[in-house]
Amino acid sequence: MSHLLRGVILIVTALLPIVNPLGSAPIFLALTHGSPPGARLSLSWRITRNCLFLLLGSLIVGTYVLAFFGVSLPIVRIGGGLVVLSTGWGMLRREDDERHEVQRSVNPQDVMRKAFYPLTLPLTVGPGSISVAITLGANAPAPGGGRLALALVAAILGSLILALSVFLSYAFADRVATWLGPSALNVIVRLSSFILICIGLQLIWNGVSALLRLR
Repeated sequence: MSHLLRGVILIVTALLPIVNPLGSAPIFLALTHGSPPGARLSLSWRITRNCLFLLLGSLIVGTYVLAFFGVSLPIVRIGGGLVVLSTGWGMLRREDDERHEVQRSVNPQDVMRKAFYPLTLPLTVGPGSISVAITLGANAPAPGGGRLALALVAAILGSLILALSVFLSYAFADRVATWLGPSALNVIVRLSSFILICIGLQLIWNGVSALLRLR
């Protein structure tokens, strides 16, 4: 039981600061601006489900998938960093009147199409989270004995806890926005967009640095 508890704590403490659902909530609100509350709640649930599958897949079979395609973790970081950088730049340059136009013509089906990209990948579970999850999964015990079963249960429980934190942060993000007001929310969204650009650049640099060390 102690091994199981340690495994769950390790997964949650390693991934929660990187997933950072509270920090991603303002970006979630910006990309779903003008959506009705019901659609945003359904979208939160869909993102939560996607995050659960992504985290579990990275923890359990991520190493084997990358090995099959011959893709290294530095390349995953660079590719994900480029996507994060592009998303943050687009949000930062979006004018206020464009956001109002989106609000008037929003379509619930168009909002739902954002569930996986970009709201799940790379904004919530990005290349940083995936690479850490793959590293944790690579350190799992070898097949045989009860340690592997405990590691699988720990991966499931840890992923469920992380997914629940994502759902709570996104499902109640509109209430936080109402409490903050439009002006404060606009400042937070712009600041989050700039931070997103910095995160993308950092991911690209980490990937390039790792590739240079391999030479």
